[in-house]
Amino acid sequence: MIESMNAERATLEWRAARHAALSDPSRLRIVDLLSLGDLSPSELQARLGVPSNLLAHHLRTLETTGMLTRGRSEADRRRSYVRLSPGALDDLTPGAAGHAHRVVFVCTANSARSQLAAALWRRASPIPVASAGTRPAGRVDPGAVAAARRHHLALHATRPRRLADIAAAGDFVITVCDQAHEELGDLGGLHWSVPDPVRTGADDAFDAAVTTLAGRVDRLVPRLAST
Repeated sequence: MIESMNAERATLEWRAARHAALSDPSRLRIVDLLSLGDLSPSELQARLGVPSNLLAHHLRTLETTGMLTRGRSEADRRRSYVRLSPGALDDLTPGAAGHAHRVVFVCTANSARSQLAAALWRRASPIPVASAGTRPAGRVDPGAVAAARRHHLALHATRPRRLADIAAAGDFVITVCDQAHEELGDLGGLHWSVPDPVRTGADDAFDAAVTTLAGRVDRLVPRLAST
């Protein structure tokens, strides 16, 4: 456990150092340029329009974090080229969210948001998914069924279920409504505060819920590993 925590701390410090190096607009521009191809220092200076001593400072800062390497020209050995190091931009996005053998989306009634979230997850990830409610309704809301149809989602519209009846050890629980989250408390998963489309029943409210949930799902999928 201590080794794992130390490794995570080291990774965070490494990411922080690279974020700090990229906090200057000129250094960020250098990385943007080098992500497309290699450039000599004189070419970088011309692209950025900065004095040579300032460019040297920026390159040293990026080299210190291991983001850049230099190599001599095979033609003119007096000339060098700067390039991005392999993996220079890896892990700059937020880190892993954890592991799960199953994702369970939860809202109060299990009649709309959690059902739609499960359908979106099923389309995007191989990790098994289920949905449930804290106080299940008698049926999946027709507005959710219609929204799934509009967005080409395979909505497995089974009768809404109670979380307590399906919960299993190792579930990664994601609450998608504030009421369910506040009833259940922190279960160690995630909470997505998504407005309830059933309140108005309007198509655009359901479409907005699908759009919001789809964005959240797309951001989480690459960060959640299967157990």
